[in-house]
Amino acid sequence: MDDFPETPAPAFLFDLDGTLIDSVYQHVIAWRQALSGLGIDLSVWRIHRRIGMSGGLFVSALLRETGLKLTQEQIDALQISHAEAYEQQVDSVRPLPGAAELLAELSSRGVPWAIATSGYARTARLALGMLGLPDDAPMVTRDLVRRAKPDPDLFLAGAALLRVDPAHAMVVGDSIWDLLAARRAGSLGIGLLSGGYGRDELERTGAFRVYADPADMLDRLDELGVRGGE
Repeated sequence: MDDFPETPAPAFLFDLDGTLIDSVYQHVIAWRQALSGLGIDLSVWRIHRRIGMSGGLFVSALLRETGLKLTQEQIDALQISHAEAYEQQVDSVRPLPGAAELLAELSSRGVPWAIATSGYARTARLALGMLGLPDDAPMVTRDLVRRAKPDPDLFLAGAALLRVDPAHAMVVGDSIWDLLAARRAGSLGIGLLSGGYGRDELERTGAFRVYADPADMLDRLDELGVRGGE
């Protein structure tokens, strides 16, 4: 038995919006407000389907659907307007059920985890206090990587931050963009329904387990090979 390699401990890379905090719809409304400022009227369902993508890809996809053309300066201004509109609503954002408890339980069992979000630090770091996390909690934001989801850069950076092989990490996300990025990073994907995507969509994109929210995942950590602090 001693001649066999030791099984690597599990590690988790968490998306933020819709995965740990209940903020998807605040982001949708913030994007709609920012778009309206440029005279672009877009249905909220179309915006929701793109939440979780890189902001640049998000804007490109929406422009394709509307047939409009924007300059790079307008696109940059749009992303700033979105951040400002989101900050106006941040007081209504809450942690998802079980999110803080899940992270605390993983820490108590010695399981490494990090947050990897397509959001910029300006808005993403507002979530740390909500989750009862210190300012130095492991987090990778859009500012720190070349490309955001569905590219794998955020999850590769999160794994590097934890000093684990991405193949030994599990990505927890609520959108198809999270799970596509997880597959490209070589990590297993876990889907949560708390961002508004359906189970079938998440499973088709690669989720090998789907839970309702962080509380449901916490209750079923044994399914993911998470043991006590041995």
